[in-house]
Amino acid sequence: MIPYGKQDITEADIEAVVSVLQSDFLTQGPMVPRFEKLVADYVGAQHSLAVNSATSALHIACLALGLEKGDWLWTTPITFVASANCGLYCGAKVDFVDIDSKTYNLCPVALQAKLEQAEREGRVPKVVVAVHLCGQSCDMAAIHALGQRYGFKIIEDASHAIGGKYRGGFIGGGHFSDITVFSFHPVKIITTAEGGMALTNDESLANRMALLRSHGVTRDPALMTHEPDGSWYYQQVDLGFNYRMTELQAALGVSQMERLSNFVIRRHQLANRYDELLADLPVVSPWQHQDSYSGRHLYVIRLQLDEICKSHHQVFDTLRELGIGVNVHYIPVHTQPYYQQMGFKFGDYPEAERYYAEAISLPMFQTMTDSQQDEVVAALRKAIGV
Repeated sequence: MIPYGKQDITEADIEAVVSVLQSDFLTQGPMVPRFEKLVADYVGAQHSLAVNSATSALHIACLALGLEKGDWLWTTPITFVASANCGLYCGAKVDFVDIDSKTYNLCPVALQAKLEQAEREGRVPKVVVAVHLCGQSCDMAAIHALGQRYGFKIIEDASHAIGGKYRGGFIGGGHFSDITVFSFHPVKIITTAEGGMALTNDESLANRMALLRSHGVTRDPALMTHEPDGSWYYQQVDLGFNYRMTELQAALGVSQMERLSNFVIRRHQLANRYDELLADLPVVSPWQHQDSYSGRHLYVIRLQLDEICKSHHQVFDTLRELGIGVNVHYIPVHTQPYYQQMGFKFGDYPEAERYYAEAISLPMFQTMTDSQQDEVVAALRKAIGV
């Protein structure tokens, strides 16, 4: 089976982890801050906080921005559920904005229309989570301008997008948002096995997230309610969480960062080759905005079902039977039973639902060979009957 995504672990990666196992620190040592600095320097952010997952990063980002009960968080329906769940964790209410028909990201035009209505109804969101699907940036300049006008904060869910760029600057640099979140899950562009990171240019947000990721506990006398009892002393000054990243994970991340640029270059080569190999098939290849240089985490095609004598379901199942580990990214969040209990229903976000009815993620990973890619395309031809 050719998987849709796969980590690339080398001997250097293994040696980096083993060296930590042989050191004095398995957690809360020097590797986590080293990894944080590497990523921050790479993307041009001032502050970075490594955590145990991108979901944790989203959670503390929302809390740092003051999201709470009675507030609204808006995001796209075409994302993993974590992009919406982070609002619920804070007691906030969640709503969605339909996607752009070309990029499949949150649509700024739809966002503006929804904001105009929300302003009249008194339910403008406190936070908008802009998800960079497949590694391609949302139209952040447009979203940022709306944020300035309507007063909402912006989180970039860049779980797919490390190494990508927007308007010439690396995603994560924070030019159009308050906080950016990366994921280092094994199928992502680089991995720490599990793990995530929140980046910001706001020192107060960074300090708040640092406190929240470790139980709300501090050793900083400036944050305490009275003078320390001694050099051993700490205080819990907030209700935080155990969201820390381990030294083992950070060591793997440090090693992986050395190859990030090459990983993204190879993914672009594969995407360009897919574009050529699929040009004569009844599928829509991923469209790329001129302002974006995608991280190319995923390669999603849309089946032109009116030209294919098979259903979406049949094409997907045939590819799996032929040993191609395709997937679908994503099932619209508003169609999940948990969210339908809140009142969401089919038909609420028609562009997202049209996308879901046609989308298939083809295998894309940096160690993928041309021959494996040829096998994928041959299987797709067979599956759609051409």
